[in-house]
Amino acid sequence: MTVEQRQEFDVVFLGGGTGGYVAAIRAAQLGLKVAVVEKDKVGGTCLHRGCIPSKALLKSAELLEQARRAKEFGVIVGEVEGDYPTAFRRAQQVVEQLHKGIHFLFRKHGITLVQGVGRLTRNRTVLVNGTDGQRQELRGRAIVIDTGSRPRAIPGIPFDGVRVLNSDHTTAQIDWYPKRVIIRGGGATGVEHATVWHAFGAEVTLVGRIVPNEDEEVQQQLVRAFQRKGIRIIPDYRPTADDFDITEGGVRMRVRKSGAQEEVVEADALFVALGREGNIEEIGLEELGVRTKDGFIVTDEYFRTNVEGIYAIGDVLGIQQLAHTAMHQGIIAVEHIAGEKPLPLDYHRVPVVTYCHPEIASLGLTEREAKEQGRSIKVGKFPFRANGKSLIEGETDGFVKIIADAETNDIVGVHIIGNHATELIAEAALAKLLEATPWEIGLSVHPHPTVSEVIGEAALAVDNLAIHI
Repeated sequence: MTVEQRQEFDVVFLGGGTGGYVAAIRAAQLGLKVAVVEKDKVGGTCLHRGCIPSKALLKSAELLEQARRAKEFGVIVGEVEGDYPTAFRRAQQVVEQLHKGIHFLFRKHGITLVQGVGRLTRNRTVLVNGTDGQRQELRGRAIVIDTGSRPRAIPGIPFDGVRVLNSDHTTAQIDWYPKRVIIRGGGATGVEHATVWHAFGAEVTLVGRIVPNEDEEVQQQLVRAFQRKGIRIIPDYRPTADDFDITEGGVRMRVRKSGAQEEVVEADALFVALGREGNIEEIGLEELGVRTKDGFIVTDEYFRTNVEGIYAIGDVLGIQQLAHTAMHQGIIAVEHIAGEKPLPLDYHRVPVVTYCHPEIASLGLTEREAKEQGRSIKVGKFPFRANGKSLIEGETDGFVKIIADAETNDIVGVHIIGNHATELIAEAALAKLLEATPWEIGLSVHPHPTVSEVIGEAALAVDNLAIHI
């Protein structure tokens, strides 16, 4: 097949996921001529199969749970039941609106979108086999790889989209969800799906440590909250393919106990949430000699690979596979390409958020990590049950925990589980950026009654000055 067209750009993005499209817009703002090569839809996994549709379903789950509690608030609503297809359709409407928004922004900023499968070749060129059957070459002063990631399977158990599911499948099936489900993996994806499916009436068994990267007290709090709901947790078991029977009728998992004892858990489907692996295959990395490690691309602090002019951002790096992390990686990369002097990204300043119920948000070091580093620390905690607005809203599970260096008073970690945690963490992120101390956060006036007061009180609690405990 011959090349029908050749075009020159300042920056060519191979992939238009969250990091890629945001970085493309920033590059255009800096006056660069930009092209984005995307084989599917711009916005990537986050917009179409991850963050956005899953959070829309979580909102439906939240309202469903609130409606069941309506009588507590003096509201009589009658019988409450979930309508999963309607919730799904609403999620897709949100996705489509945001997708159209990206196309509008591309037109606004003069960004060229090329639909097709791209591959890196020599001389900073991307060869594209277009969806229209045409073949073209896009050459850039710089190439930014944003090819994303895919769900990791249990070795020996391939995904089939029916009995063995991943997060791509669950945002593509409008009229069905498992009424009995085994979730393998207790990270963000696992606990968020557990929250949704349980709210819609599913029997959920979660296998693995719950939010294993969070502070231990947060882990314990979420376990208690899930168990009160009726979500079963098997925390210390790591089943292999030999422990599962996958048939047309469903899934059986053998749980091996001490001695010869064995329990069988039956379900309609197995949902696998064991992390993600980078999409690095068949994009030309080997031919160019781009360095990889453990299935991910290696870069420096400006997201340059070892090959001059080739950058990489997002999930394909395997570092904090979060949409907002990818956005900031992309902005740093294109600012560097444009000759700016961006500050490297401090991952200890990046909030990690999980939209289970209760919500979880954190940044920086856990208490265990701080102690393992040999730090002398002081800790402030404040419970949501002592906050007026949380009592008003009937959401009193959880706490805010702030960890500070006892010698310097610097904030080294903030951990929240509870009402509006994913919003509250933004204040902590700003405080971390500005190098604020707990005393300064406590000095800041938090309006009353608001949930935000828990941040101020936890900050005061670091020095035993909290008012309401």
